[in-house]
Amino acid sequence: MKIVVLDGYTENPGDISWGPLEALGEVTVYDRTSYEESDLIAERIGDAEVAVTNKTPISRATIDKCPSLKAIAVLATGYNVVDYEYAKEKGIPVQNVPVYGTDNVSQFAVSLLLEVCSHIGHHSDSVFAGEWASNADWCYWHYPMIEVSGKRAGIIGLGRIGWNTARILNAMNVKVIAYDKYPSDKGKEVAEYVSLDELFAQSDFIFLHCPLFPEVAGLINKDNIAKMKDGVILINNSRGGLVVEQDLADALSSGKIAAAALDVVSTEPIREDNPLLKAKNCIITPHISWATKEARERIMQTTADNIKSVIDGSPINVVNK
Repeated sequence: MKIVVLDGYTENPGDISWGPLEALGEVTVYDRTSYEESDLIAERIGDAEVAVTNKTPISRATIDKCPSLKAIAVLATGYNVVDYEYAKEKGIPVQNVPVYGTDNVSQFAVSLLLEVCSHIGHHSDSVFAGEWASNADWCYWHYPMIEVSGKRAGIIGLGRIGWNTARILNAMNVKVIAYDKYPSDKGKEVAEYVSLDELFAQSDFIFLHCPLFPEVAGLINKDNIAKMKDGVILINNSRGGLVVEQDLADALSSGKIAAAALDVVSTEPIREDNPLLKAKNCIITPHISWATKEARERIMQTTADNIKSVIDGSPINVVNK
């Protein structure tokens, strides 16, 4: 089995092993492949039977140029970088990693909230810059300290990660309400289901934990922001396309939204002209919620299991059945 990894660096910058894939055949790993150069993508896949990608797009044209392909494995849960419908027409299973980072993504979401409420990193930087040593008072703070306990959090999308985030918030004495297209009994264990408008109106904190489907693209827009409580805090480590970024920047500048903490933006890497880079009270991290070593090792093993299932003739985790 010939396997080509198109963009392996973010999955494995050198601290874990490609061994699980190498046990299955001949593996070629490229750290990065240009997203724009479709000819280069096809050239690198060549006569490989399995193409492994994280964010490098695999289009209809690329699939047509790579007739040896038997499977496309995505090193992530999201698979919109692949023309999976066309792959289905060609009999090529597209496989993803559906569960690998529930705990760490929830951990990061709550960490973003706590950073907004306490600004730990900022104040640590100020101490190392000498401000505390030269201060006339025994303590100081540059931002209001916000107590999380007793507040209400609204979670949009109560799947695995949303549910786990709710569980953590419950332990912090935060009342959780949620909106999800498919309410469940398990969800009711950690949150009260409400309508989307009720969630906007009642929440002190809003967490986005839903996939990016057309019906929710741009969900955080000026019309829905107007329905929110004044001074709400927005947390998004799901998908950048859920947010109309200029509308969020405007709401941050006006104070309608008190703060936002984001691990994702609409175009990644972030563009220099993204309006959120100049917005008030906005924290942005470079899409790292998923990236613990433990989670990446799980991605590696699941991807190897996916490829082995193709070799065995019974593909698993197929998103385009």
